[in-house]
Amino acid sequence: MGNQYVDVELLRGVSLGFGVPVITKSFAPMQGPIPNVVALPYGKAPPFHILAPTWRGMLKLMARCASTRVEPTIEATALVKTPMKLRIVICFVKVHQSSTEWQTILFMTIDYAVPKGTQGWKHRIADPNTLPWSYTLSPPLAILRDGADAPMSKYYCVPSTQETPYPTLPITFPDLATYLTAVLEDSRRAMNDSSSGMRRLAKAIDTFYPNETPTDASEDRPGVRQKLLSFVGMGSKPQRDRNADTYELVTPFVPDDFGG
Repeated sequence: MGNQYVDVELLRGVSLGFGVPVITKSFAPMQGPIPNVVALPYGKAPPFHILAPTWRGMLKLMARCASTRVEPTIEATALVKTPMKLRIVICFVKVHQSSTEWQTILFMTIDYAVPKGTQGWKHRIADPNTLPWSYTLSPPLAILRDGADAPMSKYYCVPSTQETPYPTLPITFPDLATYLTAVLEDSRRAMNDSSSGMRRLAKAIDTFYPNETPTDASEDRPGVRQKLLSFVGMGSKPQRDRNADTYELVTPFVPDDFGG
């Protein structure tokens, strides 16, 4: 999919690639095409990142990229004969210490089981504050090295829940946007639960992007599917462009089978 199909405003400040993105105040549009395939290796490799100025901007961009999918590399498929799951870490980062603006980074790896006999018990539990084992197989990224609640960066490791199990690869960008919206819904439902850490995502997004907080955050909200349509600007406009209509056609929301 070429960038000519994506509104240039959605490409400002965007970066895609492996490892840590360059964090800058400049919101110049991303250069080069958005790839049709993001191929993730299995095992020792840096995570893939998507950087965007805001959480909502990231979801809007992904929702428009119907031709882009995340899948295992050919080598990973030859090595692993069981369905591979996606492990996501959502990171919020400031450009510099005095900045009040936070950018959003989505990190992705293929899930990797903690080897037996390894002292990695904390990586086996679904703790939003503990990096998945797959993130420990390569040198730690500087942006994640200072912990989940550092002054310049915050991260949230998406846990598997009954409503939002880990996505199965391959998965399209629009389906991934739907999944992430469901993850935020999970976090909002946990706002009164201080023990699990799941509410941290919703609190971070509400704090860093107050203008993006839904007005009905304290009331019964519509279903995740309708929420996503509203979130990406498709819920209230009587006339929609072709990409919006295509998006609705190619992304049926199945709550228990993300990317399956």
